[in-house]
Amino acid sequence: MVRLGRLKEALSVAEGDPELVRAQLQAFARQVPLLYFILLVNTVALALTHANSHVNRAPAWLAVYVPTMLCIVCVIRCIGAWRRHRAMTRDKAVPELRRLIRLAGLLGIAFSLWALLLFPYGTAYEQAQVAFYIATSVIGCVFCLMHLRAAALVLLSVVSVSFAGFLVFTHEPVFIAIAIDMVLMGIALAFIVELYHRTFVGLVDAQRDLQESQQKTQRLSDDNFRLASIDSLTDLPNRRSFFASLRALSEQALADGGGFNVGLIDLDGFKQVNDIYGHASGDLVLQEVGLRLLALADPQIFFARLGGDEFGVLAQKKLPDEALVELGQRICAALSQPYQLAGNVAELSGTIGWATFPEAGATVAQVFERADAALYVGKESRRGTPIIFSTEHETRIRRSSLLTQELRHANLDTELFLEFQPILDVLTHRALGFEALGRWHNTRLGMVGPEEFIRIAERTELILNVTEVLLHKALVEVARWPAGLYLSFNLSAIDISTSPRARRLIDIVLASGVPPHRISFEITETAVTRDFEQARSALTMIKQAGCRVSLDDFGTGYSSLSYVHRLPFDTIKIDRGFMTDVDTNSASMKIVKSVLDLCRNLNLECVVEGLETESQAQTVKALGARAVQGYLFSRPMRAGAVAEWLAAAREAAPVDAAESWR
Repeated sequence: MVRLGRLKEALSVAEGDPELVRAQLQAFARQVPLLYFILLVNTVALALTHANSHVNRAPAWLAVYVPTMLCIVCVIRCIGAWRRHRAMTRDKAVPELRRLIRLAGLLGIAFSLWALLLFPYGTAYEQAQVAFYIATSVIGCVFCLMHLRAAALVLLSVVSVSFAGFLVFTHEPVFIAIAIDMVLMGIALAFIVELYHRTFVGLVDAQRDLQESQQKTQRLSDDNFRLASIDSLTDLPNRRSFFASLRALSEQALADGGGFNVGLIDLDGFKQVNDIYGHASGDLVLQEVGLRLLALADPQIFFARLGGDEFGVLAQKKLPDEALVELGQRICAALSQPYQLAGNVAELSGTIGWATFPEAGATVAQVFERADAALYVGKESRRGTPIIFSTEHETRIRRSSLLTQELRHANLDTELFLEFQPILDVLTHRALGFEALGRWHNTRLGMVGPEEFIRIAERTELILNVTEVLLHKALVEVARWPAGLYLSFNLSAIDISTSPRARRLIDIVLASGVPPHRISFEITETAVTRDFEQARSALTMIKQAGCRVSLDDFGTGYSSLSYVHRLPFDTIKIDRGFMTDVDTNSASMKIVKSVLDLCRNLNLECVVEGLETESQAQTVKALGARAVQGYLFSRPMRAGAVAEWLAAAREAAPVDAAESWR
């Protein structure tokens, strides 16, 4: 049974492996011309011999017409098979191989039958030629059919069995010997076919394994390329891909004299989303941003995520300023649409800085820096809008670079100094304390405004040294003031970015000998939102050390009320922006009144800053304010002028300042 099963398998088509069948047919296609050439040459030679025989000559139909028809069939099959088998698909391979097996059997029967019918005619030599014809034809055809095991075995079986049987029945010893030799040769050929088939199957399997391995390698390569070039969160190209495209565009632009535009996009308010709703919601926002940017992309507009909430855009053909602004506005409009976050709604905006190559910069680094500079300007003053880099921004960059270098090499102990602005009780006009304001006089640049050097100090983290120097100087002055006055000292987000830095501030206060309760550290809402949890930890540490904590510029941040009850504030300072029209604008009055009521309900002190007119002072006084600050009462003064100012204020309003504060 096992042998019959193997025989059945050898004579059947491997339906379960159409890829093997297709490979067999493709290999056979190369042998098709040779196979039919062997048949044609042998058939024509045998037919001519018998057609010209003078002894026992075969009839014309057998010697001429039948071989002619067989040759015509061979030519037609040769042309059709060679064309068809070269491009055989997997779906058609199995049926085609079945047809070839049947055709091999039919051709074997046809040629064998013709040879057997021809055998009785002619001389002994011509009969020997018939035997030679059968032997050479079957050997040649079997070798041409080596790739098609079933077809080769069918042909071999049909021809060998039929002709050997015929020779045996002639009872001629020579022909019987030829029959035995043919059978043995057939068996040997069958073994050769089987061995070749196994080798061929092994090669096909090896090739298939190699292809699968190559495909797997290619998939891994594609996955690695995707990981290396695509941001997994947003499906946008990543920073690496962005700069690769940027370099390619710059090389092309330099070669053909063209140009392109580089844009940097930053989300306004994204940090607050992370702090309020969590990082999972932040990821949802970034994914939605990716979808919105992809919806705006086209073959000439390329978006990428550079990291965090920063994105890049490349306009691969240089656009005029009007078109660049219009594109930026469309991007900003798309990013300003509300974001749905699992039952919550977040509202953000996007600011874009544009720079044009090569006008804004002749290198990739320069044009990127110029786009970043335009973005920085937008973040400072025009959030949610596109900004195109200009010469004004170039001047600002050079100024910033110069200030950075000077600040790095400055003698801070001698160049930094303080001015103090009093905080008063609006009812008694007595001082409650002073806010320390840092100033810098550089030997090369002269006076540098705090809005310039503080920003640069924060960006370079030189603010840590600046804060320490100014705090030491401020504490020296506080020790000379009356005991009832307190110091309000501004901190940067960098100053509370780690617990050791907050601890350093506390150590400086404790080492000064000034009671900690006389020190009020001010922190802006924007600084708090950079890392809310760290800010809360640092401010709690400062509060536990006995110092006071004040929230500065209240009302200018992203979500003020959400932080008031979660941080250890003692005081809230209402931003000066509300004071410009507080005496004429009912909306401003209501806002100030609401904040004053909030502070009263939360048992917090409230300082109204930025008062410049008597009308403003009277208005906030009527609204319930007590602690005030502004040019109306005093401009910032040098440390040496504080004592004189206090004396003058004491004469004007002889009420104990400490009692007024309390």
